[in-house]
Amino acid sequence: MKSLKIKKICVITGSRADYGILKNVIKKIKIDKKYILQLIATGSHLSKRHGYTVSEILSDGFKPNVKIKILANKSNAFDLIKNSSKALSGYANAFTNLKPDLVLILGDRYEIFCAAYAATIFGIPIAHLHGGEVTQNSYDEFFRHGISKLSQLHFVSNSQYRKRVIQLGESPKNVFNTGAVGLEDIQKYNFFKVKFLEKKLKLKFMKKSLLITLHPETLNRKRTKKNTEIVLSVLKKLKNTTLIFTMPNSDIESYDIEKKIKRFCKINKNAFFFRSLGRKLYLSCVKKTDAVLGNSSSGIIEVPSLNKPSIDFGKRQYGRIRATSVITCDFNKMKILRSIKKIYSKNFLKKINNLKNPYYKKNPSKKILKIIEQVKISDILPKKFYDINF
Repeated sequence: MKSLKIKKICVITGSRADYGILKNVIKKIKIDKKYILQLIATGSHLSKRHGYTVSEILSDGFKPNVKIKILANKSNAFDLIKNSSKALSGYANAFTNLKPDLVLILGDRYEIFCAAYAATIFGIPIAHLHGGEVTQNSYDEFFRHGISKLSQLHFVSNSQYRKRVIQLGESPKNVFNTGAVGLEDIQKYNFFKVKFLEKKLKLKFMKKSLLITLHPETLNRKRTKKNTEIVLSVLKKLKNTTLIFTMPNSDIESYDIEKKIKRFCKINKNAFFFRSLGRKLYLSCVKKTDAVLGNSSSGIIEVPSLNKPSIDFGKRQYGRIRATSVITCDFNKMKILRSIKKIYSKNFLKKINNLKNPYYKKNPSKKILKIIEQVKISDILPKKFYDINF
């Protein structure tokens, strides 16, 4: 077994969501002379339908070493598996050419699971961010735990998640609670001003405003259309409210959600649909709007750090630790209306002012690189199953 130190770090990003979170880590790897940054962009980054967000990566000064185009034009189970096949083939070629010492990945997407699978076959150690979390009504749950089992280093966002990764049989000495990397600079952001947002997004902020991101519950796909209709029927009733929608993930049934939202925005002049806002625009909209609605992890992990309310619909994120600013709500018209009324309550807003985000820790990306610096490949490969003494 090699006793080499880690030098070439290959970061893989498959969507706007993980890139925004990984950006600081990528930047620190690039400027650190001890490392060579390798970057692979795949998934919705290369899809025009999803805003071709690889352009955001390029505008930030990062040039992907490899681009792996995988997305089909549909969002069914057959095409998802075809996408996975393309991803595996692409990773095989990329790892053959790049020969990374470490693959660094985040989260729970199927294209990221494919990256972990390919890296394992190539004998490349994996560092995984945001393992140990629970989302009980999405197949992301299975991919996340699967990625953890394929990984050697684990950087989790909460002490409870650290315990869960260890429970999966991972050695405690390789599981680190560094906090959520996406929160590292969120308070220091130079947010866009309202006038710039209105000009850039071609809209006017009314007295009230909401930011909405709705994804399918992939283990409850039969309800996707109905759940979307329920949410839209409630939003239609809101008066003097600007509604900003962002594109759903490229999951099964996601295109059905997209179609319904786009139709809704055509009919309702106070509603606007965006394929991708980019991280700074998105966070600036969070800062300006009254609350974030939907079932995205962002509403649970990032939004609380801006002291904004979130309404989390359904069970896609069920099981995740949440701050007091997050209101959990079923796909039910009356419950959604009550939840929206609650976010404007003075008592509720007073309670969430300066709240503590359970995912926040100082300098997570710096801690991650310091830990990687101390690791030798021989220390983490091969790894043994860690048995808890019952």
